[in-house]
Amino acid sequence: MKKSEASKKSKKISGSSVPIVDSLATALSLLNYFSTGEPELSLQQLSERSGLYKSRIHRLCATLVLSGFLVRMPWATYRLGPKLMALGKIYEATNSMITIARPIMKDLAGSTGESVALFALEGTTCFCLAREFGSSRLVFSISEGDTMQLHASAAGRVLMAYGTPELNKEILEAEPLEKFTPLTMVNKKKIKTELAAIKKRGYAINKGERELEIAAIAAPIFSHDNQVNACLAVVGPEQRFSDERIPELLNGLKKSTARISELIGGSLYR
Repeated sequence: MKKSEASKKSKKISGSSVPIVDSLATALSLLNYFSTGEPELSLQQLSERSGLYKSRIHRLCATLVLSGFLVRMPWATYRLGPKLMALGKIYEATNSMITIARPIMKDLAGSTGESVALFALEGTTCFCLAREFGSSRLVFSISEGDTMQLHASAAGRVLMAYGTPELNKEILEAEPLEKFTPLTMVNKKKIKTELAAIKKRGYAINKGERELEIAAIAAPIFSHDNQVNACLAVVGPEQRFSDERIPELLNGLKKSTARISELIGGSLYR
């Protein structure tokens, strides 16, 4: 019997005494296996990723199809359904961070010519909440809804630098840290030194560590309780992130994060 099938213990929401509905949680967890890289999955693929029997996945997927969360294709694979788009639009329209940040991001993308992305902390990864394209023909390959590992990106290292010791311990205890390019920083001692420097100067720079020839500068957004759970990043071709131009990009980025922080009730950029 597969482990996931055998486990019938009641689960609870983290930090709460409220028990969850196991079958509902299992069904919704299947949605996490779809991505821009794999927008369509078969029963066999979902079974391999989830550890569940195909018979159970078939029933769960049938429920999700009926609810509009999945669509079953004529060739018997599944894709995300239209209900998710509708809910996503509601979330975007009512999420104060995105609503406030979007026009500021558009202005920054327009003034710099580079793409601008808004990231939030999600577990031990960073989640792209929103992005605005600049005029560059070289496009940063992350889309809204995608996640990135924290150690290998400018946005991720900002979130680590201002994050909890528990978060950093969990990330840095991973073996091994993933190396995306030959330039990816994976030495844990160097990462700790860099995190201290980021918090001192108030921003992070990444050149070619997650994708070769792509650079980014990220800065924190402070919430009403002076915590950093989100950040803004300017992203573009590495050749346009020269030492001479970085102060100009950083100046616009700081003004943008300061404005967003102020509008959501947080402290001014510091």
